[in-house]
Parts: sequence; C-alpha cells; structure tokens
Amino acid sequence: MDGDFQIVGREGAASLKGARIVVAMSGGVDSSVVAALAARTGAETIGVTLQLYDHGAAVGRTGSCCAGQDIRDARAVADRIGIAHYVFDYESRFRDSVIADFADEYAAGRTPIPCVRCNQGVKFTDLFGIARDLGADCLATGHYVRRAIGADGQAQLHRAADPARDQSYFLFATTQDQLDYLRFPLGGMPKPRVREIAAEIGLGVAAKPDSQDICFVPDGDYAKIVRKLRPEAADPGDIVDLQGRVLGRHKGLIHFTVGQRRGIEIGGSPEPLYVVRLDPLAKRLIVGPRRALAVSAAALDDINWIGGDYVGPVTAKVRSLAKPVPARFDGQAVHFDQPEYGVSPGQAAVLYAGERILGGGWIRETVSAALEDVAA
Repeated sequence: MDGDFQIVGREGAASLKGARIVVAMSGGVDSSVVAALAARTGAETIGVTLQLYDHGAAVGRTGSCCAGQDIRDARAVADRIGIAHYVFDYESRFRDSVIADFADEYAAGRTPIPCVRCNQGVKFTDLFGIARDLGADCLATGHYVRRAIGADGQAQLHRAADPARDQSYFLFATTQDQLDYLRFPLGGMPKPRVREIAAEIGLGVAAKPDSQDICFVPDGDYAKIVRKLRPEAADPGDIVDLQGRVLGRHKGLIHFTVGQRRGIEIGGSPEPLYVVRLDPLAKRLIVGPRRALAVSAAALDDINWIGGDYVGPVTAKVRSLAKPVPARFDGQAVHFDQPEYGVSPGQAAVLYAGERILGGGWIRETVSAALEDVAA
C-alpha cells in the first residue's frame, strides 16, 4: 500500500483499526490523496481544513489554499472517501501572524518566506492543538518530505525521494515534538503517482493544478499587498553605488531583493549592476557588480535544531531553489566553504547532513567575501 502511517505502539499501517488520524486538507490533490490513503488503513480518519482568508478580504484576491473553492473541494473529497471533515476559521490568526509579518519584513528591507511562517504557526502549531483535541494518534499532511527513525529511535526529517517536489526547505522549523507526531505519506512518491492514485479513487481534484504562487498573492504582485498594509514601504528613494554615489532613483524598495538585476534601470555602467543591500531607514537601494554579492558567512536568528547530537560536515541551502552547498555551522552562523551569492536577510539557511535535515535559522545579516576587492 502507498503511504506510511506507522504509529508508535502499533504494528504498522496494516493494523491501524482503532487508531485515529487527522489529515490537514487544503483542497489540493496532495492532501486529498493523503486523506484517502489514511482511510484505507482502517483508521478513523478526520479531515481538517483551516480557512485562512475570505473572498474580498483586506489583502485583496484570494489565493489557491484554504479558501472558497478549496474548502469545497476538500469537503467533496471527504464525502467521496467517507470521512468526517471540519473547517476551522483561522483568518484573523493567518492575517496577523503571516500576512502582517510578510509586509513587515519587506518594509524592513528583508525578503520573507511566508510559507515557513505559516508552517511554523497556523499550519503546525494550531493544527497540532486541533488534532490533539480530537484525540488523534498522529497528524498527516501532503508535504513532500520523508520522516525516518534513526538508530537512536528519534524521528528524523529527510528530503523527499522526488527532488523536484522536495519541500524540506520550508519545513526546517519543524520541532522534534512536532516531528514525533507528524506523518508525511507522500515523501517517497513522485507526483505523477499521487495523481494516479487520485484518479484511481475517482477524486475530482486528480487533475487540479498545483499552486504556483504565495497563496495570498495569486497574481504574483506581492508589492501590491505590502503597499496596502505598509504604504511607507513604497516610498521612492535613491539608488547608490557601494561608495554612496547617487546613480538614480527607485520607485520603492518593495520592488527589490538582494541579488536582483532586473528593474534597476540605470544605464552607462561598465558592468551589470545587482541589488547588494537595502537600506529602509534611508530608503536607499545599494547596487554593485556581481562580485559584491559574494558572501562568506551568514548569522542566523531563531535557530531550530532537530539534528540531535550530530557533529560533522553540513551542506546549507539559502534559497528554496538553490542547491545545498558545503558549509560549516558553529551554532550561531553558517560559514560557506566557497563564496555564496544572492544571500538575503529574511530568507532561511537550512542545514543538511546528506538527505537529513538538521535544522536551520533565519538569516539576520551576511558577511561579505568580496568587500576588500570591491572597495579596491
């Protein structure tokens, strides 16, 4: 049988009668298949959907997760497979803890990752409370990541078998207590197999498109969201070089992030210019050549460690689409073996030992590897 719902104290997925599994259902194909697989085990399965925002909400259009049609899709799947389904209104909590933080981070000149904040708070912390209140033995989600048991008997988090679907970067903040309770049945499957299962069962979401954008920014225009909540972040200002010379004007720092090249719109430079730093207090955009983006280390805040007593070499991933690179972690900062480019405060640095996720933290500041070279 596809999926793994093994529960400590039981003999495995084939003997789950009498168990209770809560499944986080967003209305997409992934969580719908998880619910169907859970129901197949014989366990009592309960689908839970968190309504995170409403049509016509203050932030603008709705996105592709946990609202409107998605809730209806989740309910239809629950009806199809014969499980209970509950919807809980967490709109205000989502707005205050995720959307407001998103706007604040951009206003402060950082590049946020709202999906991690959502997993940290609303999706895991609040869902955990709901699942436990419902007396569940575990909480299952449709994330593409694997859970394994180490030699010490502790649950570990590993990258998904399908590299193209791996979501481990977004789950680095998962705590050990959460990991003990969570199950990720899709971590060992390729996405086409998940859609096949959905079609075999006759789920209406089998061909539903995947979400491509931040759920509350469906059109990709995140600047519009930030401008609405933090209008001061859209104020224009100077574009300056590394020596502070004014090169031009920008239309608001919310349009830029470290490493960006497009949109600077300054001619006459002998080499391409990139965003090196943002100064929100002075409303300045600092630009320079690509070599100015080289970073040797990054100091981290709010570090989450699920690596136990692991000591050894690590690789670090500093953007969701970046490849992990060799590095050293001293408990407070990550030091790259070779200069890394485009490292932005507000993003996460996620640490790995091979396929295992050790933890990570939020990038507070970076150490330039090319400062002397650039100044020269």
